[in-house]
Amino acid sequence: MEVLNDLLGYRNMKIYQNPDWFSFSLDSVLLPNFITIPAKCQNIIDLGTGNLPIPLILSTKTKASITAVEIQKDVYELAKKTCEMNHLEEQITILNDDIKHLKNIYSPDSFDVVLSNPPYFPYHESSNLNDNPHKTIARHEVMITLEELIATGSYLLKNRGYFGIVHRTERLMDIIFLFQKNNIEVKRIQLVYPKVGKESNMVLVEGIKNGNRGLKFLPPIYVHEEDGSYREEILKLFQ
Repeated sequence: MEVLNDLLGYRNMKIYQNPDWFSFSLDSVLLPNFITIPAKCQNIIDLGTGNLPIPLILSTKTKASITAVEIQKDVYELAKKTCEMNHLEEQITILNDDIKHLKNIYSPDSFDVVLSNPPYFPYHESSNLNDNPHKTIARHEVMITLEELIATGSYLLKNRGYFGIVHRTERLMDIIFLFQKNNIEVKRIQLVYPKVGKESNMVLVEGIKNGNRGLKFLPPIYVHEEDGSYREEILKLFQ
């Protein structure tokens, strides 16, 4: 069932969603607010854009051209409708393609910033997959692995460009290893916690291609108060 929703507290922004497939969540709000966008940034690419939440939020922060890539045809159609609804066709270009094919489309060093909110769970034959194929592709690495994603992102990224990713905290060491393997120096890490006293369940990581050493841990993000309501710092992201 296709529905048209407001994009949180972003004024006059709408987003098409199908709750039977999946809806965008907090991770897609945190990442575009976390990533560094250089002042002279010209080209950004979002790998695995879903129904377009990350490019929508980025469009409020930069005039750079944004490319959004989505492999699922019907989800791509939602993203396209969302783009048209918000009159962002001149800034956002949406591709219905496999991320692994992007090397056949773009030359190396084509983008100043690469972002991704990828599938979180590795795929094994014994994996407990959802009966809904849209949710399976969004959550499990059935179409692309984390290693393939980061290798492609590094190929697309300009020298000294920024790579931002949001993922499960348990995959942090995998991300650090794969960033280094692909010449991306990890520069900033921010842990996200459901609430104070709970373990971190999400992490934001930013690296610079061929960057200098120098890692910073940002202050942690706590999402909920004890009563389950959003904390003030999260509500500010919805403004």
